[in-house]
Amino acid sequence: MAVPDFQSLMLPVLQVSSAGELKSSEAVRILADRLHLTEDDRSELLPSGRQSKFSNRVAWAKVYLGKAGLVEQTRRGHYQITERGKQVLGSRPEKIDIHYLQQFSEFRAFREGVSHEAEPQDSTPEASKDLTPDEVIRSAAGQLEQELGAELLARICEAPPDFFERIIVQLLLAMGYGGSVAEAGKALGRSGDGGVDGVIDQDTLGLDRIYVQAKRYSDGNNVGPAAVRDFFGSLDRFKAAKGLFVTTSSFSSAAKETAEFLSKRIVLIDGRQFARLMVRYNVGCRIEEVVQLKKIDEDFFD
Repeated sequence: MAVPDFQSLMLPVLQVSSAGELKSSEAVRILADRLHLTEDDRSELLPSGRQSKFSNRVAWAKVYLGKAGLVEQTRRGHYQITERGKQVLGSRPEKIDIHYLQQFSEFRAFREGVSHEAEPQDSTPEASKDLTPDEVIRSAAGQLEQELGAELLARICEAPPDFFERIIVQLLLAMGYGGSVAEAGKALGRSGDGGVDGVIDQDTLGLDRIYVQAKRYSDGNNVGPAAVRDFFGSLDRFKAAKGLFVTTSSFSSAAKETAEFLSKRIVLIDGRQFARLMVRYNVGCRIEEVVQLKKIDEDFFD
């Protein structure tokens, strides 16, 4: 099964604490066993790579229960159920979620405090209501990056053809190919280039080179296997062992199969992946604002 959302975990988190004080990490393990999570579900990490998605959602469920007075922290990394929490369990609720917790004045005060600084919960898109607050931020950031990527591709398609070739080389340099030497990468893009649009040194000394083929196609005009085979022939003429084929559209399934079975290593990069790389390495875009996600420093309070 997939990792449950944090609201679905509120009741299980409360139930597992009914026996008394419990270590938070132990609660995560017990709940994972009770929910029959697979190893992949248990080990799936947040984008930060510092915490598993499941333990993060368990932690947020515990935070919300704490704001409603149903659980309380006893010492570092430990919590227990409160008298109010025991009363709630005694009423045998079918589920506990944000709507259920609204009956408690402390929780309403907490939510009102949040809504003064952020968008009210009622106006949050339905798909975001089961996400933890940090997941909402990451989801919104992901959506912004997708929109930025689409705009980058649109700008590339509006520019002259050789601009696409130059920006590919610029991206590869930003990714670290060619070291710090400015001449390590260059766009060919001229008559008699042998069917290759760019070349970049994979190392600073130029002992190994990557040849680039660029196809600036409109969305829906996919690159077929013939173009991949032609590029393979061009690599032969340059006695090259590897190549990079980039398009603003996408590759047909036949083109992907062709690249897999050829004797030379040819990496295919479609428009969406190219745009994601541009955003990641700040090529054609820049950082406008940085949002930092912070949490309690337990060592400070110890």
